[in-house]
Amino acid sequence: MRLFVSEGVPGILSVLAAASRVRGKAELLISTVGPEECLVPFLTAPKVPVLQLDSGNYLFSTSAICRYFFLLTGWEQDDLTNQWLEWEAVELQPALSAALYYLVVQGKKGEDVLNPVQRALTHIDHSLSRHSCPFLTGETESLADIVLWGTLYPLLQDPAYLPEELGALRSWFQMLSTQGPCQQAVETVLKQQGVLALRPYLQKQPQPKLLEGRTVSNEPEEEELATLSEEEIAMAVTAWEKGLESLPPLRPQKKPVLPVAGEKNVLITSALPYVNNVPHLGNIIGCVLSADVFARYSRLRQWNTLYLCGTDEYGTATETKAMEEGLSPQEICDKYHTIHANIYRWFNISFDIFGRTTTPQQTKITQDIFQRLLARGFVLQDTVEQLRCERCARFLADRFVEGVCPFCGYEEARGDQCDKCGKLINAIELKKPQCKVCRSCPVVRSSRHLFLDLPKLESRLEEWLGKILPGSDWTPNARFIIRSWLRDGLKPRCITRDLKWGTPVPLEGFEDKVFYVWFDATIGYLSITANYTDQWERWWKNPEQVDLYQFMAKDNVPFHGLVFPCSVLGTDDNYTLVSHIIATEYLNYEDGKFSKSRGVGVFGDMAQDTGIPADIWRFYLLYIRPEGQDSAFSWTDMLLKNNSELLNNLGNFINRAGMFVSKFFGGSVPKMVLTSDDQRLVAHVTLELQHYHQLLEKVRIRDALRSILTISRHGNQYIQVNEPWKRIKGNEADRQRAGTVTGLAVNVAALLSIMIQPYMPTVSTTIQAQLQLPSLACSILPTDFLCTLPAGHQIGTVSPLFQKLENDQIESLRQRFGGGQVKASPKPVVVETVTTAGPQQIQTLMDEVTKQGNTVRELKAQKADKNQVAAEVTKLLELKKQLALAEGKPLDPPKGKKKK
Repeated sequence: MRLFVSEGVPGILSVLAAASRVRGKAELLISTVGPEECLVPFLTAPKVPVLQLDSGNYLFSTSAICRYFFLLTGWEQDDLTNQWLEWEAVELQPALSAALYYLVVQGKKGEDVLNPVQRALTHIDHSLSRHSCPFLTGETESLADIVLWGTLYPLLQDPAYLPEELGALRSWFQMLSTQGPCQQAVETVLKQQGVLALRPYLQKQPQPKLLEGRTVSNEPEEEELATLSEEEIAMAVTAWEKGLESLPPLRPQKKPVLPVAGEKNVLITSALPYVNNVPHLGNIIGCVLSADVFARYSRLRQWNTLYLCGTDEYGTATETKAMEEGLSPQEICDKYHTIHANIYRWFNISFDIFGRTTTPQQTKITQDIFQRLLARGFVLQDTVEQLRCERCARFLADRFVEGVCPFCGYEEARGDQCDKCGKLINAIELKKPQCKVCRSCPVVRSSRHLFLDLPKLESRLEEWLGKILPGSDWTPNARFIIRSWLRDGLKPRCITRDLKWGTPVPLEGFEDKVFYVWFDATIGYLSITANYTDQWERWWKNPEQVDLYQFMAKDNVPFHGLVFPCSVLGTDDNYTLVSHIIATEYLNYEDGKFSKSRGVGVFGDMAQDTGIPADIWRFYLLYIRPEGQDSAFSWTDMLLKNNSELLNNLGNFINRAGMFVSKFFGGSVPKMVLTSDDQRLVAHVTLELQHYHQLLEKVRIRDALRSILTISRHGNQYIQVNEPWKRIKGNEADRQRAGTVTGLAVNVAALLSIMIQPYMPTVSTTIQAQLQLPSLACSILPTDFLCTLPAGHQIGTVSPLFQKLENDQIESLRQRFGGGQVKASPKPVVVETVTTAGPQQIQTLMDEVTKQGNTVRELKAQKADKNQVAAEVTKLLELKKQLALAEGKPLDPPKGKKKK
């Protein structure tokens, strides 16, 4: 059979990605033709793609061709896949065509492009979220996934059109986009031109008609409320009415924390930070803060949870730092271990154990694992050529050699791995190598070393991965990294080094060597647990009862997902292996990288000196958590998120709800008589709470934070529409209505105080103290929205939760932490200097402008009080001003009335 394709035609993407499945199963010739070529004799217009079958028949729709390829592989049709394909043809295709036409042909941007597809994108996201599956029809990739991915790719390849709040859609799209067949299809069709490659094709298409009856609302909560069934509302109200009595008894806290048979036992680790430096914001979000959110959430679910971390203290990095500071390696470790511990304590990281690797337990467990590997034939000996710095009189550890990557030419590649292309490197392969300590050129010398025989362990690793990956929550980047390593074939990995500061090698002839830090650093998790409890094996040799979650940045994935599993699989000692690897991308600082030496960026020991509370740092770092791609810390964006999301949204709602109870009802929660609208709000909050649970169970930390902010937005809108401050002055019915609205609102605030506990623990505790929330309600997060503050409950003193960040304050901090990136200016910085913000920040402001504009229009339509309208107009003008600044536009001068 023969497949005809053409460059720059959208439908080709899915077809080429699906075609890769039939290689080796059928003979397929792929020919590239012009888009105007008539290939099907009975069609009146040119059409590609086209599949000419061996029988002489033709298939000429994308879904039909893809279906045919899948059928050749033995795939069996199912109703859910067929439903998705029908929806793609009827709903998604017309909407996507309109969006691409507006973008590419008419040059429109932002909401004009997103509006036609917003409903469709939300539908996909909700489907993925509600079924908690990585793919559209289940746990494995299907025909529906390939067809929809190909339809969406031309638009969603630009992150600006992949809304952050649609986290499930984002993860699904990125997972498929990293696969080899999909990447090859993109290269063939788009030729590195992106969406512009489609321009010639789209210019010949008729201008799309606006889809009648499909105007997209800027208020997604209204649309969501409309989809609730009466049964869902009734169930939510029933749960609400049961209140605290429906909560389970509080699980007793025992020390040490140990696994319990029949319960969910969660073991959480953060990648061990090197002891020789101070962590910056990227280190903190990549490992400890992300893991802390999940650990706190696990405890709120009453899962039996142990969260551990510690400093990684062995290796050349420590020896060199000691030499620089005139201290012994042990003194350096003691000094910096304390620095790390203090930083994490300030950030409110809730470790059960924060240990270290320089302990007798580390030596004992590492040597035992090595001896078992040696006895089973998984350790090799070989002579290695190494780089030695004659000036420093030492062999150089991999990370203390820098040079040009032999694969991609990156000029700052390390001696073990290139951060740009991700490939492993032997230090002697580097071009133009330099000693990072003295910058002299090292020489090559020979030394005998031990190797872990990874090729011999590869089949065990493949078997384990085959069992663990399908049902796991490994992040897409972690899956991709491990697949790429396996695709290239594993090679023996050196596990010893010519050093003094490390775990000694217990083998004759190797007494002067120590274990390579990346052989024994991951064993540090075990030894840190062993120093916490002598029953450590109940966690680490108990794979049947323990779920192991490991948090790290993406550069640590090979060691946690490959080297350590191979090491313990080879011992035949029933070790607990990682169930879920949660890997972030990198966090940059403004437009560059963090650099302690250049004074660029905020490091952990500096954050507490800014005057900004730890919870605000936690919130912003989690809001911009680099999940699917690298992200950047921005002072301007931090100010906007604090002032809009925390101060004006979350803080405003919680404060108003509490103040209404204090001011209008003497601090006692009033009686609530729920109307149908109130019941719908209860059901909607329940639905959003359940979505929050689904996201955090899948460790989608950033997306779950959006659910919190969505609920508070619903609460603000609920208060604004019902106006309890006016109704309290009316007749008995109005006063009762004011009571119901206030009571329901303060219960939403109580729920939010528990939901934000993993993210902002101090703020959470403050809210719970102000509302006098019962202790049981503070410790358990239910799956339904419950009435935890019944009528008559007395609350405490309510006060504002957040403070506004001012422009001059933020500009001062930007200057302070800018290092060489900020150029001195002879004039004082003007707050309203035009600086272009990122697309996500601009999109957030556009959404806020739209929402505030709707508020003003509604008030005017209701002929509201002029002072109230004027106040809301002032807010709108301020938002428009912020948007103009963010887009880099000059501010318009005030407009006067024109003379007639």
